[in-house]
Amino acid sequence: MAVRATDIIKEIQKLNPAEKQRLRAFLIDALTASSSTGNALQEISERKNKQGYTCPHCQSKHVVRFGKYTTLVGGDEVKKQRYRCKSCTTTFTDLTNTALYRTRRLNKWVKFIECMIDGYSLRKSAEMVKGVTHVTLFYWRHKLLSALKQIEIADFQGIVEMDETYFLYSEKGQKKIVGRKPRKRGGTAKKRGISKEQVCVLVARDRDKNTISTTLGVGRIKKEQLDKAIGQKLSSQNVLCTDSWRAFRTYATDKGMTIYQFKSDGKVRTKGLYHIQNVNSYHSRLKGWIQRFNGVATKYLDNYLTWFQVLESIQHQLNEVTVNDMIIKGNLFPIIETYDKLRLSKFKK
Repeated sequence: MAVRATDIIKEIQKLNPAEKQRLRAFLIDALTASSSTGNALQEISERKNKQGYTCPHCQSKHVVRFGKYTTLVGGDEVKKQRYRCKSCTTTFTDLTNTALYRTRRLNKWVKFIECMIDGYSLRKSAEMVKGVTHVTLFYWRHKLLSALKQIEIADFQGIVEMDETYFLYSEKGQKKIVGRKPRKRGGTAKKRGISKEQVCVLVARDRDKNTISTTLGVGRIKKEQLDKAIGQKLSSQNVLCTDSWRAFRTYATDKGMTIYQFKSDGKVRTKGLYHIQNVNSYHSRLKGWIQRFNGVATKYLDNYLTWFQVLESIQHQLNEVTVNDMIIKGNLFPIIETYDKLRLSKFKK
């Protein structure tokens, strides 16, 4: 029997104020998620196919439309385009090999992205994203970050501040740890200073706030690691500002770059325009933000660095624009990560 709108209104009027508030929040959340996800899917399709259709399996351009499939967005059935490659004969969609591929709850992604911008833990996010477990959200998080990690950073311009910071090597989540006792809530290193227990993270940033943050390995930074990590983004026209570690000076000499170095004692903090205050401030914000996770498994650290880098680029602002932008950019790059590949991955020291 069909339910009339007038009957629904009468039942709503019987609710107490608290129940009406919960209903209002539910309806706003459901309608916003449906609209935002639908718009994001359309934008993903247009941006992925801006130079014509390409097969994600064999990269062929001989692609034709091949009917439509039905997916649920915010409880509504939406028909989306399917394609077929004439070269390898496989069929695919705009979401094949993306973070949203085979996701059954597309409408939940808006709330999930909101939780990521707020920096919530997986368990806190699972409380907010009703009907999705924290295990599934772990997979969603790292699929999305694996895609965002592929966003190309512009070449550095002018003055480039570059400095390293260190995180304790962590095997968080590992059930059987060999060689030491498990730590609680991050723990501390056995040795003082920089050792193989410490993971080196390089942060390089120009004055336009183009930023690269990446793990280099364990222990002290080496010149070869620098070139591999950021060499393609630098030229002899750049001016480096670093701390006093000798690897930076050796690297700058080899690249033919001018370099200004500052000792860690802080007695000389600036030389005119040249300083490392921006990158040191970035280190401070990064470490403060990452503390909320009570230690991060080192094999996932690069993903967390990408996560924070994205948040910095949007200035940690949570709104419809930043949520949609994160969903769209996170589904423009191919990923092949599965739950098992993520779980069994190893950090390359």
